[in-house]
Amino acid sequence: MSEAYEATGLSGAADRVDEESTGQLVSHFSQDVSALVRDELRLAQVEISEKAKKAGLGAGMFGAAGLLGLYGVGTLIATVILALALVLPAWLAALIVSAVLLAVAGLVALLGKKRVTAASPPIPERTMDNLKRDVDSVRRHQGE
Repeated sequence: MSEAYEATGLSGAADRVDEESTGQLVSHFSQDVSALVRDELRLAQVEISEKAKKAGLGAGMFGAAGLLGLYGVGTLIATVILALALVLPAWLAALIVSAVLLAVAGLVALLGKKRVTAASPPIPERTMDNLKRDVDSVRRHQGE
């Protein structure tokens, strides 16, 4: 058997295995597994921190895009006011655009309230009903 290990270059490992007791082998195995787990945890920590940095940068970019989009909408609203001011007094154009924006905001708020009301209570009712039926079924089968 040792010749096969020598041919593959593993003769030192085979000699060590032959010389060590089972307790020593288990001890080495446990140390190796502990070291492997620690190394894998360190690697996972490094990977997660790298991904978190990338995600943070991406979230910052989304925030900047949102802010620039908000400024763009503001500029677009000012453009609409200025266009209306060509045919109406400027104050009336601004009043009309403001009224339309507030009406749209009110409508969106009402629709949002309707959705939130439909979603409450935030309890998974169907799941709770299924769990009650499961418990009742188990109780019936235990009584038989």
